[in-house]
Amino acid sequence: MTGVKGSDAGAFERCMSVGGVAVFPSDTVYGLACDPQNQLAVERLYKLKRRPLDKPSAVMFFALELALAALPDLEPELRTALSRLLPGPVTVLLPNPGLRFPLACGEDPLTLGLRVPVVPGLAGVRWPVLQSSANVAGGPEARRLEDVPDQIRRHADMVVDGGELPGIASTVVDLRGFENGMWSVVRQGALAAEVVAAALDGQFHFDPASYSAEIRADIPVYDEFQDQVVAASGSGARRVLELGAGTGETSVRLRDRHPDAELVGIDESHAMLDAARERLSDRPVDLRVARLQGELPQGPFDLVVSALCVHHLDAGEKQDLFARVRAVLAPGGRFVLGDVVVPVLAEDAVTSLTPGYDSPSPLADQLEWLAAAGFEPATRWQHRDLAVVLAVAA
Repeated sequence: MTGVKGSDAGAFERCMSVGGVAVFPSDTVYGLACDPQNQLAVERLYKLKRRPLDKPSAVMFFALELALAALPDLEPELRTALSRLLPGPVTVLLPNPGLRFPLACGEDPLTLGLRVPVVPGLAGVRWPVLQSSANVAGGPEARRLEDVPDQIRRHADMVVDGGELPGIASTVVDLRGFENGMWSVVRQGALAAEVVAAALDGQFHFDPASYSAEIRADIPVYDEFQDQVVAASGSGARRVLELGAGTGETSVRLRDRHPDAELVGIDESHAMLDAARERLSDRPVDLRVARLQGELPQGPFDLVVSALCVHHLDAGEKQDLFARVRAVLAPGGRFVLGDVVVPVLAEDAVTSLTPGYDSPSPLADQLEWLAAAGFEPATRWQHRDLAVVLAVAA
């Protein structure tokens, strides 16, 4: 089937389901795809490329949630890293203890290559594919459909024309040692190494052992800021949710302010939460590894607090979070947001930020978003590029 429109995701899935091989546009170069579980289809694809079967290929999904669901044995830190890098023009090398998709792994079944591209025309595809570039092994990448070798186009079962593509292959990132803080760029490609670093270093942005000293050195008014956050929380809350619990700096203060409260805290770093558990070991707390972009713990809560965490989200993610916080708050409940903001005066931007990881927003915008989410927000304290907002569930 040649000349199929890129929007025909259904035809692409049908081709995969019957053991076909397709030429298709990715977000980088033209690729070849087949069912990763079909031995005959994989052998056909490798034969078209003249590529030895012991050489690995990547498994591609067209939605990140499908990839994460198919790889349930990935550790939380690694899942977080993938959510920062993908979807996008990146191939990641992952540990594969479950020996999944063995036909794609070549001679190293303990390593799995993963791709999640941005291809609008194939966004509805739910079928994973084994993918490799649509060229003869060692040949140039195909930027246009006519750049794909004629013998590959003629023998493929389906050809999807996506027009002219960027023409730069994906960046390959090795995440097999990521749990120990190790990663590397194996091949520089479409995504710059500094962007990869900004995305991945955020997972290890702070060392729990040195966090207290580092944050106070960077933010001289840190303790005053924390006091203002906790003061805005009121008193007598029975159930409290903390977003970005970290090492427990805010948790300790909240526990003292609300001594009878059930405290639930989330953070995406295992190591930070381990430090918080040790710090709060004299009283039961429920600390969970989770991201702000994911589902929040089930409410209702009387109080939700976040200190120096929400500025990691972009504008859209902040608005989405505020709506989800409102949904888990009891009527009249409080949301206390203490964070770095974009100040009105440029000279007030004094807090250290990591490009690609930190994304503060103007205070006025956040007050507007909170109001749109169903809050009555008011600024309780502000110092240069720091602010504490109390938002009451209307």
